[in-house]
Amino acid sequence: MNRRGLILSVLALGVAGFGGATWFATRPGPVAEAEPVAPELAEAMIRPYSPILGPAEAPVTIVEFFDPACEACRAFHPIVKDIMAEHGDAVRVVIRYTPFHGAASEEAIRVLEAARMQDVYVPVLEAVLREQPRWASHGAPAPGLILQIAATAGLDAEAARTQMLAPDVVAILNQDRADVETVGIRQTPTFFVNGMPLDPFGEAALRRLVAAEVAAAQS
Repeated sequence: MNRRGLILSVLALGVAGFGGATWFATRPGPVAEAEPVAPELAEAMIRPYSPILGPAEAPVTIVEFFDPACEACRAFHPIVKDIMAEHGDAVRVVIRYTPFHGAASEEAIRVLEAARMQDVYVPVLEAVLREQPRWASHGAPAPGLILQIAATAGLDAEAARTQMLAPDVVAILNQDRADVETVGIRQTPTFFVNGMPLDPFGEAALRRLVAAEVAAAQS
């Protein structure tokens, strides 16, 4: 299973998005040097349509390869919020969809993109992650359950049924799948900070790497 989490807002495809947020934070310690991804992979890391949380011009970018059906992604959701709260306008998060859990992941991504069109992305994302044990592929959820869950967070489910099939949504899924292959992503969540992979993976390491990049940007 590919497991690991996050929250996000939106910037893309001409659809209005959401801005930052306010959360609790902790203090990270020192971090080791990391090597950025190869230049030929840079384009595959971030696309113009990718959902963004935080200021568009923030000097530190966390890219998360994210599967909404991933249990570890759900677990990392509050951690990333804490990191953003600690560093404020210095950090933004870019989400890349990584549907490793098959049909359940793809349906959730389509629901999130419909929510983006309706300007209810953040509350729907919160609901989708909160109720993940009910709808994700680890059981046999009732058909349409994720849409019902999203509707409790403000999604117009009837409109979403059409929006989920829009060519733009299909294009996003296809491009993100291709970029996942190009970058070599094998598990979720996978994080990059200013193009540097998080290695070793873990909460403490993510906090340290972000803090180091913020300090470097502010020096």
